[in-house]
Amino acid sequence: MAKDFNYRVNRQIRAKKVRVVDSNGKQLGIFDLEEALKLAKERGLDLVEVAPNANPPVCKILDFGKFKYELKKKERLSRKKQREHQIEVKEVKMTTRIEEHDFQVKLKNIKEFLEDGDKVKVRIRFRGRENIKPELGERVAKRIIEELSQIAKVEVPPKKEGIFMIFVLAPKKK
Repeated sequence: MAKDFNYRVNRQIRAKKVRVVDSNGKQLGIFDLEEALKLAKERGLDLVEVAPNANPPVCKILDFGKFKYELKKKERLSRKKQREHQIEVKEVKMTTRIEEHDFQVKLKNIKEFLEDGDKVKVRIRFRGRENIKPELGERVAKRIIEELSQIAKVEVPPKKEGIFMIFVLAPKKK
């Protein structure tokens, strides 16, 4: 969840004198701690130490609950934005003897992934005796690469690993 809030509030503030800023950001001046607390209490708000290392420390008069909520909201938004910029690797599986319609559906899915900016790992599976004929998988891989040559580049060329032929496509830069 959100990071711990390391803000001193009201009676937790240790300084004898503090620079007070109101909720609108207007500086009210330097006050004794007791005066500042009284001022905050009169307004029905909290005194929050926002810059403890300043001389004297800067305290802001605000609603601490609302302040914490805003901080959490900002953090959630920044995490969301961070997730949006990550490139995912999507995986599409097929066999060497794939029917034309199935091939077109898989090709359409690969195109959508690439247009969304994701990389695509294509995994072609060899069954039984197909294992001794790697050219069957190479034919399917070559066809995919040719069909998508306008929007994708081969990042990892096709290579056979056990019963699979694997290659990775990445979207071309626009």
